[in-house]
Amino acid sequence: MEKGYLALVLHAHLPFVRHPEHEESLEENWLYEAMTESYIPILLVLDNLLKEDIDFRLTLSITPTLSSMLIDPFLCSRYLKRLEKLIELGEKEIKRTRSEPAFNALAIMYRNRLLHIRSVFLDRYEKDLIRAFKRLQDLGKVEIIAGAATHGYLPLLLNESSIRAQIQIGMEHCERLFGIRPQGFWLPECGYHTGIERFLKEQGIRYTILETHGITRASPKPKYGIYAPIFSTSGVAFFGRDPESSKQVWSSIEGYPGDHDYREFYRDIAYDLELDYIKPYIPSGIRIDTGFKYFRITNKTDYKEIYDPLSAKKKAEIHAGNFMFNREKEIEYLSLIMDRKPIVVAPYDAELFGHWWFEGPLWLDYLIRKVCSEQRTFSLITLSEYLREYPVNQVSNPSSSSWGFKGFHETWFNGDCDWIYRHLHQGAIYMENLAKNYSRAKGLTLRALKQASRELLLAESSDWPFMISRRTTKEYAIRRVKTHLLRLLRLKKEIEEGQIDERYLLALEGQNNIFPEIDYRVFCQTP
Repeated sequence: MEKGYLALVLHAHLPFVRHPEHEESLEENWLYEAMTESYIPILLVLDNLLKEDIDFRLTLSITPTLSSMLIDPFLCSRYLKRLEKLIELGEKEIKRTRSEPAFNALAIMYRNRLLHIRSVFLDRYEKDLIRAFKRLQDLGKVEIIAGAATHGYLPLLLNESSIRAQIQIGMEHCERLFGIRPQGFWLPECGYHTGIERFLKEQGIRYTILETHGITRASPKPKYGIYAPIFSTSGVAFFGRDPESSKQVWSSIEGYPGDHDYREFYRDIAYDLELDYIKPYIPSGIRIDTGFKYFRITNKTDYKEIYDPLSAKKKAEIHAGNFMFNREKEIEYLSLIMDRKPIVVAPYDAELFGHWWFEGPLWLDYLIRKVCSEQRTFSLITLSEYLREYPVNQVSNPSSSSWGFKGFHETWFNGDCDWIYRHLHQGAIYMENLAKNYSRAKGLTLRALKQASRELLLAESSDWPFMISRRTTKEYAIRRVKTHLLRLLRLKKEIEEGQIDERYLLALEGQNNIFPEIDYRVFCQTP
């Protein structure tokens, strides 16, 4: 009999980026990279575990923006074109490096990997990764949890209508795609402040996950700390992130991804080779990663040695064993001081596995196999399974928190991006009034109201203030916020004046086609 549990939680999210108005989109490449390097490799790991009858458990959050892109035929067709380009680059690299055996072997490895990715995407998954994840859910191996409609940072959305819309639309979208009402909900950026649980309760959500201090600073102080959930007075359960398991996987300094044998993320042929050579394979001729990376981390200097996949594979197995050992010792100790089985909750961004940490999916594969066959101290579990085993938990009020910089809201509210929120607040008021005044709209007016809702939701994405604060693609993020809000204003004016420009509306519907079934009246609902 195991002494405790480990809950692995992957949070898969990307902002909604879809630009049919451009022949090539630099930002769409975020999706294509994540599909090739993270989502498909993770699926392949889980499928192989299933094929070998290994009884694993995993909790997975797929945000509505990401799932909407993954099921979009237009983006899937563009993804295949991107794959074809990279395969062509692979053939070119094999020829270029034929006099350098070590580089040539890596070029062949990447080319073959891309061919395999294309094959499984087309044949095994039939261009539908969501259906592939749903199959794992239906077989009881993966628990899918919902997320906010556009990953809006809920603690900073001042209007109740916006918080309710983000949660309700996210829940409905997840249920529509995966066929069951999700029990769990991922708070964007693990962002929480008092009162959000009321909106979760409205949607029948049983649990969510907070950053460590959201639990440890709860009132009254939780008896079991982060190793058992607490219930708010509303009855929603809150699990806390385990800092030790997080640091081992997240940190590039103290954690596994920074090991010298692992592949160097920041050294790509897109920056090493002549522009004329690489230009056909990078969108708009701008140097961005191709995925062809020939060096290992080596050390903290600019000097890098050639990547050795075999050494990296061995290191991934060692690190998986180390992670398992540490969880064994952690759970053995906790089981001595608790009157229930402890649960260690380990949530990570899914994109860490494969994209940022190339060996991440391999590490995950080794870890699950080892947990299931090499120890008996703990087993894998989903969060809803734990609640079924322990339905009675301490009542405590969680603390305001996030998993962002300094643990609170500063990443999304600072001198660079604080200007956004007064406009989101006013936009929500406009949408509330439109929903009340045109509650029985039909035809063109109905379409315009639905699109106005989409534009507001897209403006609320937490990704834009994050990019602005981090100064990564800052101009694009600012443009997205302003563009969505300006579109909302124009649609509002046209609706109120009864002069809707159908050609303009059609263009918006073609570009931002997220949530086709959206009910704009969510903005005037009350509990």
